[in-house]
Amino acid sequence: MNKMSLQKSRWLIAAAAVVMQLCLGTVYAWSVFKKPLMVAHGWTETSTQAAFMICIGMIGICAALGGAWLDKKGPRLVATTGGILFGLGTLLAAYADYSGNIFLLYLGYGFIAGGGNGLAYVTPIATLIRWFPDKRGLVTGLAVMGFGIGAFFMAQTAPHMINELSVAKTWFFFGVVFLVLTTGMARFFKNPPAGWLPHGFTPNVNKTTATDGSWTFPQAFKTRQWWMLWTIFFMNISAGIGLLSQLSPLAQEIQKAMISDHARLAVAGGVVLSIASLFNGLGRLFWAWLSDAAGRKAVFIIMFAGEIALFLFLPQVKSIAVFTLIACYLLSCYGGGFSVMPAFVADSFGPVHVGRIYGAILTAWSAAGVVGPLVFARMKDSAIYVAAAMLVVGLLLVIIYRKPDARA
Repeated sequence: MNKMSLQKSRWLIAAAAVVMQLCLGTVYAWSVFKKPLMVAHGWTETSTQAAFMICIGMIGICAALGGAWLDKKGPRLVATTGGILFGLGTLLAAYADYSGNIFLLYLGYGFIAGGGNGLAYVTPIATLIRWFPDKRGLVTGLAVMGFGIGAFFMAQTAPHMINELSVAKTWFFFGVVFLVLTTGMARFFKNPPAGWLPHGFTPNVNKTTATDGSWTFPQAFKTRQWWMLWTIFFMNISAGIGLLSQLSPLAQEIQKAMISDHARLAVAGGVVLSIASLFNGLGRLFWAWLSDAAGRKAVFIIMFAGEIALFLFLPQVKSIAVFTLIACYLLSCYGGGFSVMPAFVADSFGPVHVGRIYGAILTAWSAAGVVGPLVFARMKDSAIYVAAAMLVVGLLLVIIYRKPDARA
């Protein structure tokens, strides 16, 4: 295949990555399913929320495993396996609602769908980093933008489907869609030829864009910089995913003085979630694009500073319009962390083993997927201030971060 064909091929892979991430990102619309499940079965908030926490935990763990696996077996097999598990887990979640069995919900939505999501999530990101050394931030932002916007489409459609049909039938429909689309898009994934660079692109000697000088995972894992990036990621995700897990109920709480009907209130909460989820996706593209120009570190400083100020202001908000605007910005920063971090890792440790190195950093997502939703479910009013404090720690770590010395 000649260079021009490879140029076109990489954009086709990028398009397939966006479609796959749109499917995977529907997991962020969890809050529109939570209340209907609680009402239908009498489950407590904490026990119901556990399904989402398991799911996010499995995403991070399996993303780490998938990163190592795709370095050995290639992206197509890993993405296909992930897509199958994600679709089948969603179908099992549908049966869990139909049968009223919360343990099947944990197994299907949590372990199986979450594990498949993690395998499928890391694959296109690691693959695109190798295909786009010239647009590393932009292309990872484009891919994970799909993940953020996926919740927008789910939040727009699921509340109406749940009201007209049921949670079970809604999940059954989407489970079939996920199976078809994710496995279909996985067929496009492949790695570029060894040593390939885009036409007219010359690597910047001040950045780790070429294959020489790349760190292996054991080497990177021993550096303090790897652990700093892991912690920065954890702090940003914990605050964002905690808010996201409660976004629809928080919006409904503000609106309940104006809307008394339960079904209409659920739809109104879904509207706020869908709008904020759109910014979760768009923020991934915007912040990644900005990071190519301003630098990864500068972008993280801007995001953390804005998040801290708005989290501290959030308890004073009584207007649904203001709440929605703040949620849009906060979720744009939450999503931005997912798009900027892969490029941050590749800049620090090189692109060759980025699948395993970044995949292991995604275990921060697992830990945050438990900590963030649990804090917001159990601590209620004080959760906002805990989230702000975590973001302060993340900001300080970003400020003192320095790229590791070049590997000998």
